[in-house]
Amino acid sequence: MLNDPRSHGLWEATAPKAPITAALDRQISADVVVVGGGYTGMSCALHLAEAGRQVVLLEGREIGFGGAGRNVGLINAGPWLMPDDLTARLGSLHGERLLRLLGEGPAMVTDLIDRHRIDCELERNGTLHCAVGAAGLTEIREREAQWQRRGAPVEVLDADETEKRLGTRAFAASLLDRRAGTLQPLAYARGLAQACLRAGAMICTSSPVVAAGKKNGRQIVTTPGGTVEAEWVVVATDAYSTGPWIGVRNEQVHLPYFNLATPPLGAELLQSILPGREGAWDTNTILSSFRLDRAGRLVLGSVGALRNTGTAIHKAWARRALSKLYPHLVDIGFEYEWYGQIGMTKDAMPRFHKFAQNVIGFSGYNGRGISPGTVFGRELALLILGEKTETDLALPQSELQEISSLGLREAYYETGAQIAHLTSAWY
Repeated sequence: MLNDPRSHGLWEATAPKAPITAALDRQISADVVVVGGGYTGMSCALHLAEAGRQVVLLEGREIGFGGAGRNVGLINAGPWLMPDDLTARLGSLHGERLLRLLGEGPAMVTDLIDRHRIDCELERNGTLHCAVGAAGLTEIREREAQWQRRGAPVEVLDADETEKRLGTRAFAASLLDRRAGTLQPLAYARGLAQACLRAGAMICTSSPVVAAGKKNGRQIVTTPGGTVEAEWVVVATDAYSTGPWIGVRNEQVHLPYFNLATPPLGAELLQSILPGREGAWDTNTILSSFRLDRAGRLVLGSVGALRNTGTAIHKAWARRALSKLYPHLVDIGFEYEWYGQIGMTKDAMPRFHKFAQNVIGFSGYNGRGISPGTVFGRELALLILGEKTETDLALPQSELQEISSLGLREAYYETGAQIAHLTSAWY
């Protein structure tokens, strides 16, 4: 994509081919037009098409172009916030409803993968949230307590058990979440697209929406090559939003995140490095993540953009971090590098927006797009199908809240990540 190996990196190199699609080039009508070819849009389109609705999905670039094709690939259960913090902000009714919904999210993802036979390197062995020092240990113990009160299968592992699972002694402990797992994110996105097409949905790529309105009681969505008339519009563009719904992008700070992948490590090394293939990330404010792909490449990621001065700084940090985690990999190097943008809302909460009558969308996943995007896509489909009402949703409706001085804030985070990685080997 973009003829730039740093846009989607390893994932584009190893994903199955994208389905054959074309740009919208005429006027058509449908029951629902879905805008955005990421997890939310495709989950919504798939569930609607399976229920017999006529669906047109419009993607401005390519399937999985945004966060869906660039992320780490962790199928997380639950939101970024601590469970009790979430219920304090949303109230008990919506808070507990959202925790249940997102806690069950990985099971929904794996069910879709199984049912549609999506080849996306699925690993079902959980994730490890790794504690850095005493503060990190306190954090994961509190997460364990709050989730266990809600019946979730999470457990703090001591340093010895953490070392067995990770192959490194770098962490004080880890929180194992057995609900979670990993996958190849772009492969999952393309697999969802294939499932949408088989279910009867129409997908038009290279079809950015440039205008939207209403005529004779119907929604009209316009692209450079054509228009779609429909009863409903689903806005599923999230942090990469442009055009009529750019307000969705403007209520999220873009936090850059990069990944670097080693060559395949080989059978001997893989006996000790993540032998259970869990996905892992740490408790630092400037967090880092690491996992394996199917071929045995170690994928190491952290906050930052691989551009300008950041390219050299972050790659040098990654080499130091890798040598701290796994000293025997000090000379192995990296085979792929890429980065994207995480959309962060002011309060780290997702949003449900009703932009106009029959124009709806979820957004603001704060670095946890795979499971929430899939789940919220289904929720939008159920709302359109009449199987749920707005009062049944896990989130109340909220108005757009654009963030002031957005460019300055984003420059601050990008520069801050460079400073942190220039001065530290690990956190």
